[in-house]
Amino acid sequence: MRLLLIEDDLMIGESLMEALMADGFVVDWFRDGESADRALLGMRYDIMLLDLGLPRKDGTAVLRAMRSRQDRTPVVVVTARDELEDRVSGLNSGADDYVLKPFEMDELLARIHAVVRRSVGRPEKLFERGSVRIDRVTREVSVDGRSVVLSGREWAVLEALIARPGQVILRPRLEEKVFGHPEGAASSALDVLVHRLRRKLGNELIVNVRGVGYMVPQ
Repeated sequence: MRLLLIEDDLMIGESLMEALMADGFVVDWFRDGESADRALLGMRYDIMLLDLGLPRKDGTAVLRAMRSRQDRTPVVVVTARDELEDRVSGLNSGADDYVLKPFEMDELLARIHAVVRRSVGRPEKLFERGSVRIDRVTREVSVDGRSVVLSGREWAVLEALIARPGQVILRPRLEEKVFGHPEGAASSALDVLVHRLRRKLGNELIVNVRGVGYMVPQ
């Protein structure tokens, strides 16, 4: 998944970048509101983490501007503003969740995934096909009851496919989700990840639509 991080504090931003990338996200990080606004005009994101106290353009203004142009990107506000008035203003401006600093990273990650699930209309916790069982919340994967360990990028590919069973996910879209930009990865990198997933989960789970992309049968 591709995530837009807007955080002006260098230490907090670096910590978030490290944790989010380890969790399988492709992250674009900006430290002021105007840069974030331009990024939203040029790229589609799965979710956004937004600080409110930003230079050049306040986070609330960024949020209101994107909602006014019908940009429905899910937004989790992460801020030190703990007054009730600030929380109400953020939610009324279009935020999907509101997390106060300081926060526990595990809780923030859980909230991010919950918001993404709600935004794409798939609140179901479990995905099961044959002997494969996938818990979207805990990211636990098993085959015939045996636990399977996936890398962050393997999970990113699998998550994108099981989100829309029966639909072909185009190669460029998968590469963008996993690597950031299609041109940022070797031409065979996605195929290698799919090969690893098939080896771990079985050949039947992921179907190659030659020259187009991949899909999980419905």
